[in-house]
Formats: sequence, C-alpha cells, structure tokens
Amino acid sequence: MKAVLRTRSLPALLLAALALVVATLFAPAASADTSISAVAQALRKSPVYVDPAASAQLPKADADALAKRIKDANKPLFVAVLPAGYPTRNLFFDLRAATGVTGLYGIRLGDRFDARADSSVMSATARRNLVTSVQGEPAKAQLSDFTDRALATMRGHAPSSWGGSGGGSSGTAALIAVAAVLVAGGAGAYVLVRRSRRRRAEEQRAALDRLRVVVDEDITAFGEELDRLDFQPGGPGADDAMRADYAHALDAYETAKQRMAQASRPEDVRTVTEALEDGRFSLARLAARREGRPLPERRPPCFFDPRHGPSVTDATWTPPGGAPRQVPVCAADGTRLADGRDPVIREVDTDYGRRPYWDAGPAYGPWAGGYFGGGILPGLLVGTLLGSMMATPSYAADYGTGYGDFGPGYGGDFGDDHQGGDVSGTDFDSGDFGGGFGDGGGFDGGGGDGGGDFGGGF
Repeated sequence: MKAVLRTRSLPALLLAALALVVATLFAPAASADTSISAVAQALRKSPVYVDPAASAQLPKADADALAKRIKDANKPLFVAVLPAGYPTRNLFFDLRAATGVTGLYGIRLGDRFDARADSSVMSATARRNLVTSVQGEPAKAQLSDFTDRALATMRGHAPSSWGGSGGGSSGTAALIAVAAVLVAGGAGAYVLVRRSRRRRAEEQRAALDRLRVVVDEDITAFGEELDRLDFQPGGPGADDAMRADYAHALDAYETAKQRMAQASRPEDVRTVTEALEDGRFSLARLAARREGRPLPERRPPCFFDPRHGPSVTDATWTPPGGAPRQVPVCAADGTRLADGRDPVIREVDTDYGRRPYWDAGPAYGPWAGGYFGGGILPGLLVGTLLGSMMATPSYAADYGTGYGDFGPGYGGDFGDDHQGGDVSGTDFDSGDFGGGFGDGGGFDGGGGDGGGDFGGGF
C-alpha cells in the first residue's frame, strides 16, 4: 500500500520540482530584464530594446532592422517596447536618468505609445506633433513611422556607446568599398554613380520646373497687389513709418524675383516664399497705419492660400479623411468656415488634375516651408500627403531636412548645453520628461506634459 502511494505521488513531486526549477531559473531573469536599469543598459548599447514579454509586438528581425536605420542615421533616438502591465510611474524620467544620454525616447507600452525628448534634440511642439501623427497604428508600422519622421526632424548625434556614429562608419565603409573598386579597375561603379547623379539632377529639375509655375503665380499676385496699392510715399498723410513699410514691401518683391531667378534646386524656393510672406506682412502694417488701426501681430499666412495674406485668427478645419486641427486663416476663409462653407483653397496642377497644394507632391514642401516657418508646419500637415512625405529621410535627401528645416519657433527652448547623444547623466530638464501615458488607459492627447498619470504622473 505504501509503495502504491509513493508511486502515485511521484508525478506530483516531479511537477512540484519542475515548477520550483522554473521559478528559480526564470523569475530573477524576468525581473532583471524588465527593470529600468536593465532597459537603460540595453539602450546604451543599441537604440532599440524589446522586452521579452513584448516580443510579439516587434520580432527580433524587425527590431534589428529598426536599430540599424537609427544607427545609420547617426541620431540619438531610443525606442523601447514594453508589456502593457509595465509600471508607468516616472517611467520617462527614470529611464532618461538611468540612461544618462541626451536624446529622443519613444516607448510603446502595450498598445499605447508616447515619447519625450531633451529640448536640445527636439522641441516639445515638434515632439507632440510627431507622437500624434503615429497614434493608433499597429506596433511595427507605428515604430517605423515614428523612426522615419523623427530622424528627419531631430538634432544631435548618436552616442559613442553604440560603437561610433552610424554615419561615420557608413561613410568609411563606403570609401573603402570605392577604393577597392577603383583598385580593382571597377570603372563600372563610376558609371553607375554618374548615372545616379544625373537621374537625381533630372528629377530635381523637373520638380523645380513644376514648382516654378506656382511661385511665379505668387510673385505676380504680389506685384499686382503693389500696383493696386493707392499709396504715394510723398503724398499727404504719409509718414516715415508708412514709407518704411512700403519700401520693405517693394524690396521683398524684388528679392523674391531675384531669388527665384537664381533657384537651382527645389529647396531654394523656400527663401522666395519667405520674402513674399515678409512683404505681405509689411503691406498689412502699412494698411493698419493708414487706417489708424492697431498694428497687426506677426502671424503666418492663410493656410488655405498664402496669397490671401497674413492670417487673422485660427480656425478648426478637418481635411477629408483626416483629423481636426487648428489652422491660421484669413478673415474671409474664417467666415466661410464659420458658415459651414468650404474655404478658398490653393490648388496646383498635378498628373491627376488640380489638387490642393498639400496633396500635390513633395516639391511643395520648400514652398510651404517658406510661408509657414517656425515649426508650425508639422501640425498643419499631419495626415496629408505632403506631411507624410516631409517626415521621411528620403524627402530630406531631395528637398531639405524636413520639419527641422523650419527653425525653432513654436518649439520652445533649444538652448540646452547638451547636444543629442552626449552623456549628461541626470543633468537634464525634468520638465522635458514629465507627463506621458494618461490615466484611464488612453494616450494623453498628443504627448502632453500634464499629470493625471498612474499614481501621480511620470
């Protein structure tokens, strides 16, 4: 009878022993893998960390490919994929302190995503726009889009702990490869390079030719405004301030014509539309002085058509298939929107007929950037064809450096002493890493910095 009892108890004993072994072997490792220190240590070695409990969201091959793109771009971008139950209290703050490296930190936590950055790497406004633009996407697509758009926007360089800058090693490898080809008599490589350069030059010329039509229309429209202006600098009622505004508008007109004549690449157009925007603002000041009104504040042009002149207010507008956003509008378009009518939109010629400029192709990025400088453009173009294109490295290579090319305005302070990728330890602005995954299970509305987080916020 005792033998039978011992035989029957053997499977139970084996199971208990097995459970004990599993608990002993794996419990400490799981705890170590998911600690802030472990995540930070991994990120100091590679830009992408995937928690073992979240590996289904981003398989190793995809994580490795994402890490390679970041290293090749030589930017201080850190991406962490964590399980849904991971503690969120002070998550961004603690991770930044533990990593000790200035940069942009994006975290996918379960099915939610948010990011924080040192202000020297990316402004709060740009970071919020970036996070908002990838909300609701599946993990792989979201992290890929976030990476592409961040790399086209952010400042700084990769930390040396990754084994040297991706750009530098890539450039060295390229030089070695070219040298080897030349030594081996590989004249074919030279032919391929020339062909690639010629093709790119042809594409840029075609883009500039298409863009030139729109810019010439803008210059002509501004010239006609000057012709219609009933102002005589030497006439009665004219004072020095009025004459200065008028002279500035004339100078802007001549500058725009000169810069357009000298433009050789699509990105050169940005300075043309900058001059036109400046000239129209001078005319708005002149009109206010002549009518005895307060001088207008400096605002961007009407979003729907910059030829409408400086905007007077912001209005809510929802593009087809997109999300609502606030856009600067002129008085006439503001009234139309308030009445439930369509605004007067600037359309341009495309291979598919007339389209709004934000759905007409990548060449219009520099054109729009000159009008809407100071970092306002990303928020206006989120979800549009042009906005999506401008946030990619390929766009930056052909048409400029994307969102980051529009200056630091609307974006907070870029005066941080630490540049991206530098080791600053805990010497960073805690405000840059506050807020995060909002309470109630949802994203906090564009990467907001407010509280209301689990247990009191990050």
